[in-house]
Amino acid sequence: MNNASPETNDGNQGVIYGLDDRPPIGRSGLLALQHVLTMFGSTVAVPLLLGPAQAGGGGMGMDLAQVSILISSVMLCSGVATLIQATFGSRLPIIQGVSFSFLAAFAGIIAAVKAQGGDVSETMQYIAGAVLVGAVIEMTIGFSGLVGKIRQVLSPVVIGPVIMLIGLALYGVGAPKAGECWPVSILTITLIIVFSYVLSRKYRFVQLFPILLAILISYAVCGLLTVTGLVSDSHPAYVSTEHVAAANWLRVQPSEVFFPWGLPKFHLGFILAVLAGYLASMIESFGDYHACSKMAGGGDPSEKQLSRGIGCEGIGCALTSVLGGFSSTSYSENVGLIGLTKVGSRFVVQIAAVMLIVMGLIGKFGALAASIPAPIVGGLYCALFGLISAVGVKELVKADLDVDRNLFIAGFSLFMGLSVPYYFGSDQGAELLGNIGSFSVGLRDIVQSIGKTGMAVAAIIGLTLDNTLPATRKQRGLEELSDG
Repeated sequence: MNNASPETNDGNQGVIYGLDDRPPIGRSGLLALQHVLTMFGSTVAVPLLLGPAQAGGGGMGMDLAQVSILISSVMLCSGVATLIQATFGSRLPIIQGVSFSFLAAFAGIIAAVKAQGGDVSETMQYIAGAVLVGAVIEMTIGFSGLVGKIRQVLSPVVIGPVIMLIGLALYGVGAPKAGECWPVSILTITLIIVFSYVLSRKYRFVQLFPILLAILISYAVCGLLTVTGLVSDSHPAYVSTEHVAAANWLRVQPSEVFFPWGLPKFHLGFILAVLAGYLASMIESFGDYHACSKMAGGGDPSEKQLSRGIGCEGIGCALTSVLGGFSSTSYSENVGLIGLTKVGSRFVVQIAAVMLIVMGLIGKFGALAASIPAPIVGGLYCALFGLISAVGVKELVKADLDVDRNLFIAGFSLFMGLSVPYYFGSDQGAELLGNIGSFSVGLRDIVQSIGKTGMAVAAIIGLTLDNTLPATRKQRGLEELSDG
């Protein structure tokens, strides 16, 4: 019998384990490991993108040892932030990890510091400083109750497209990453589908661990191809152990764990750019809280849950600046995992948080996780991100879609959430940003960070129109949002 949280008691009877349920410890450990493996792709992707030198001059130019430290730091940060969120924050089974919303801001900091002759440590110090200031602002917004109050004016007409874009906006890391080796990614997708929707009807074990089984089998296939020499070290399906060999076993010295890159440094322009990332991150988390609560067997999250969630997300980000990682946010792929497995237990996610902390302190674990080939991760993305978008559709239909005004707002904000980021990635967008930059570099960074984040664009447009164009609360779907 599932015990739904008193804060989200409008439960979905389809869940196997509800918010307050505690599966047997062995089963909980495997379920937690599945969460860890699901989030590894995104968690490791950002350090591997920003750390090493990239073609075209991007990246910080870290060597292998520094990249391993960064990966371990990011894992430790994710574990600490997740434990705080699931225990004291929203108390939803939400995994926290590196946010893609900050990529534009971080890339800008890296380029600026590099242009001034700064090294890797100095770059990370400026990133830590900007993250720390933004974290304090996020904590203030959360714990002041402002986010919860916004809930009263943020209807399903706005929330639906934002949740849809959480999945749809990630199309760039779906098929392109899977396409690095389609046979492996198709194998992963097929296994997820078969385990989740075919064999799960007959076998309870398969129903609980479809993603874990799919990853392990696909990884074993790639490992076999690697060992037998059927794929070379340049092939996407090759299992590389370079990071494992370079990583230290333990990170126990205070200087290795706390401020591993040095004390934070502060720059106003960098702070403004990162604040735009925080705005997009908070909007994304707001949508994730709703999606996670529903998938975990609850109804809409309460005003207090939303406020605590954003506030504790700020605490998690503040700690990442201390522990040497990047800012964190809720992970949409793990929300999708809850939808597939029907396991919404916060106890499982708390165990996953402890696993991440341990792995962050044992360097070789993080490096081993980084060896999961990209096509497996791409297949995982393709299978999970669409499910998040479907939850957005489910949220949108709470509004009266027979009202033309609702259809226009939802359609317009969704379209612009896809089209505006594309515009800012074009030559026209670059020209506009250049003109803004000649007036104010800080304003340019803010416009760029928001304009390139579909969730932020959709939320701003939807929130403005939904609270401007006339309609009743019932038509907007707001009557169901009472905290009763």
